Amino acid sequence: MNQPSGDQYIYKYSGGMGTYCAKHQPFAVYCAEAEKTFFCYGGSKEDDSRQLLHMVSYFDHKTMAVPRPTILLDKRTSDAHDNPVISIDEDGYIWIFSTSHGTSRPSYIHCSKRPFEVDEFERVRATRADANEELEITNFSYMQAWHTPNQGFACFFTEYQAPGARTICFMSSKDGSSWNPVQRLAAVEEGHYQISAVGKAKAGSAFNYHPRGKGLNWRTNLYYLETPDFGKTWQSVSADHVQLPLSESGNAALVHDYESEGLNVYLKDIQYDAQDRPVILYLTSGGYQSGPENDPRTWKTARWTGTEWEIRSAMNSDNNYDMGSIWVSKDDIWQIIAPTSTGPQPFNPGGEIIKWESNDHGQTWEKLRTFTKNSVFNHNYVRRPVDAHPDFYAIWTDGHGRKPSVSTLYFANRDGSVFELPRKMESAFAKPKKIMLDEWSTQLPLGEKGK
Repeated sequence: MNQPSGDQYIYKYSGGMGTYCAKHQPFAVYCAEAEKTFFCYGGSKEDDSRQLLHMVSYFDHKTMAVPRPTILLDKRTSDAHDNPVISIDEDGYIWIFSTSHGTSRPSYIHCSKRPFEVDEFERVRATRADANEELEITNFSYMQAWHTPNQGFACFFTEYQAPGARTICFMSSKDGSSWNPVQRLAAVEEGHYQISAVGKAKAGSAFNYHPRGKGLNWRTNLYYLETPDFGKTWQSVSADHVQLPLSESGNAALVHDYESEGLNVYLKDIQYDAQDRPVILYLTSGGYQSGPENDPRTWKTARWTGTEWEIRSAMNSDNNYDMGSIWVSKDDIWQIIAPTSTGPQPFNPGGEIIKWESNDHGQTWEKLRTFTKNSVFNHNYVRRPVDAHPDFYAIWTDGHGRKPSVSTLYFANRDGSVFELPRKMESAFAKPKKIMLDEWSTQLPLGEKGK
């Protein structure tokens, strides 16, 4: 949970936070060479359900089993903003970026000791170039770590008070140890949130901004920037060169002015289509407080057609922090898997997971499948693995929206079958339990402490 709200909803956001938040990416990566999907998440101690541990594991597609997860480190906080993210280099080494919420705690980078294995890691004492010296990297927030063959790591992240309260940044590295100078992308008024992705020949960031004087709970407008050369230059979607960092709310990166409409913007996901054009998934609402007064909370897509932004509404939700992902196939079929159906704690983050599909670039959406139904807790933070395999297509967590509870990890295959990852393992490997749709109401809590 975070930020008590003093009303019937108890918290601004809460529930299953193991795969939180939208501005952290990725949580899972499929590796064809190993036939495994590697993933990380925020776990907790048996005797303290709010003490954040960074956990790493994988799903073996040959055996359909998972190993007992590795506890990478104790982050010494109860804040899920410190959740880890994962990346894999071309040699098969697993990289974990341990984020921090602001500057009060350190951040870490670890690399597996062996390719395609998660049992042992070593800390990487990474440095970045700064003027004429090398500075050790000890702090980053909202990390999004992407790896591309022959180029290395492209990372989007946030620095606090640099100069904006939340300044969005980019840095790159060939080897994960020595990093190029930080590039500050935007610092408009009180700052930004961003989501990012890497396409065939570009990397890009979609972001909003915090207007001055309204506080960091307010965020509006939709922007997009991209780099065609791994950070050497930056441009708008129409290839207009931009001077960084952006410092005015009206700039060349603006996709749509929601500020004039009085709407908040909550970023969810971004993908590139077969033409290497961005498709942005986000939600708009009338304000940050929970409850029906800020409805409608509308999921939207913004697609670059090559000449203009095509913005379309999809479905509605009941909380700003309902979080799902978008899949864009090579043949231009779009899918959204998200908690768009009301859950057992209405107007709290999350709900029941639904799979939607569009064959006309988001103009119409068909409800393809219900993943969860009559659940005990809200499900939320549905993440799309990098290069997602059909057998491990999405991963998420559940949790009570208004009080402490157990929280369970789930994944689904492309056909919609849902599997529960084991809470307790009697041996080194175990097969996840398949849950039938009519079983959700029987998934009662196993205790009062999350594990």
